[in-house]
Amino acid sequence: MNDLQKRNLRRFLKNPGSLLGSIIALIIILLALFAPLIAGDPLAQNLSERLQAPNPNHFLGTDQLGRDVFSRVLQGARISLRLGLIVVSLSLFVGSLVGLTAGILGGLWDDLLMRITDIFLAFPALILAMAISAALGPNLNNVMIAVAAVSWPSYARLLRAQVLALKHVEFVDAARSLGATQTRIALRHLLPNSVTPLMVQASFDIGSAILTAAGLSFIGFGAQPPIPEWGAMVSETRNFINEAPWASSSPAIAILLTVLAFNLLGDGIRDVLDPRSSQR
Repeated sequence: MNDLQKRNLRRFLKNPGSLLGSIIALIIILLALFAPLIAGDPLAQNLSERLQAPNPNHFLGTDQLGRDVFSRVLQGARISLRLGLIVVSLSLFVGSLVGLTAGILGGLWDDLLMRITDIFLAFPALILAMAISAALGPNLNNVMIAVAAVSWPSYARLLRAQVLALKHVEFVDAARSLGATQTRIALRHLLPNSVTPLMVQASFDIGSAILTAAGLSFIGFGAQPPIPEWGAMVSETRNFINEAPWASSSPAIAILLTVLAFNLLGDGIRDVLDPRSSQR
């Protein structure tokens, strides 16, 4: 680890928000990874134990079908984290491809690709995601596609702006004068030097993707029962909130903590990778 990396790491760890976000995110990731060893079957029903309050046998109580809420929340963590990572990966790939192509080619291609991007940005993200999910059908795979479809434009515009700022700097002009092709310039020079803002945006979007997917599942456009996805769990148990508040509040708190953790983590990454922060 060089001096710059050590300095960035110290700056990251000195930020209380980023440190707290890292700790919460690490705990959630570890719980999700070891969920099969920690908890039982999230689908197992026992009507004789329905709507039990938290107790030694069921740390977070049971729901209306006697299912262990703790097991379902942990399994939901696996689903939500996987969903967030897949959505961000898809959005990053599509958005980077569009933004890089528009920025490097310019002209008609730039106008065409950016107008398509503007069309996606013109619709409210949640409404467009609902429409796509309804058209494709309510399930987890389709909700990933729907959320990715409304998330990629931000990456496209971000990378295009970076490419336009870098495409005529000295090292790019030098590569061009040596006969480098547009593809080589884009992949070897422009894209690597544009990674920082993409990483920051991706760290924020993991939490946003989880929250949007949970919202779609809550209104019936995402995961369907009995899948223990957090939004679907809140939807299933909302009618029992007065007599068994733990059944709906547990997945809701899990959503809150996860989104908060990745937002704080994104703030810390932005502060470390932003060159201006090192001057403060």
